[in-house]
This record gives sequence, structure tokens and C-alpha cells, in this order.
Amino acid sequence: MGVTGIGGFFFRAKDPEAMRAWYVEHLGVGSAPYGEWQTQAGPSVFAPFAADTDFFAADRQWMLNLRVDDLDGLCATLRAAGIAVTTKPEWNMPGVGRVARIDDPEGNPVELWQPDQPA
Repeated sequence: MGVTGIGGFFFRAKDPEAMRAWYVEHLGVGSAPYGEWQTQAGPSVFAPFAADTDFFAADRQWMLNLRVDDLDGLCATLRAAGIAVTTKPEWNMPGVGRVARIDDPEGNPVELWQPDQPA
């Protein structure tokens, strides 16, 4: 049980395409067209979002996504520690996986993602 890698890092940008292209060109992070690249721990997504996205709280510039191997167990552990965990059925996507969200101590959003296992 626990985090097994970074599942994605999502943030706002005034010009998401230009931001993605800059990171690809200068740091080799992400790739065209969707920002995914392969890491040792598994796939990660680098995806600038439009400045007015409603994918996460409007007062936050980013949301960290962490890949986990036992979402239910981790959520139970977090709740037992007094950490609020939010889940919504519409966040879960067959073929992609299930997610839950928490906030860190400074209120930054963290998404916990358990990828679906290949069939």
C-alpha cells in the first residue's frame, strides 16, 4: 500500500501549448501532443491546463497526482489519521483507474490515482 510514483502534475498556464512546448524543448519533460512520457515507475502525464480550468480549485495553480497501488487501503489510513479524503464516482474512469483527493497541510490539492490493471 502506498505511493508508487507520480501519476501526473497538473497546473494552470496562460498558454498551455506554449508552456508544454517550452518544457519539452528545454527540459525534455513530456512530449507531443499530450505531455506523457515513460518513467521507471510507470507513465506520468505533464499537462498544462487552461487558466480557467475547473479540474481543480480556482485558487490553486497546480494539483499533484500520485500513483498508488491500494487506493482503498491508503484512503482508510489517511482517514484514520484525520485527513479528509474526497471520492466521487465521476472521477473514476474505466480503463484509466480510480482516484481520491486530499489537501496537503497548506491546502494544496493532491490526487491519488490507482491505475486500472491491464486486462
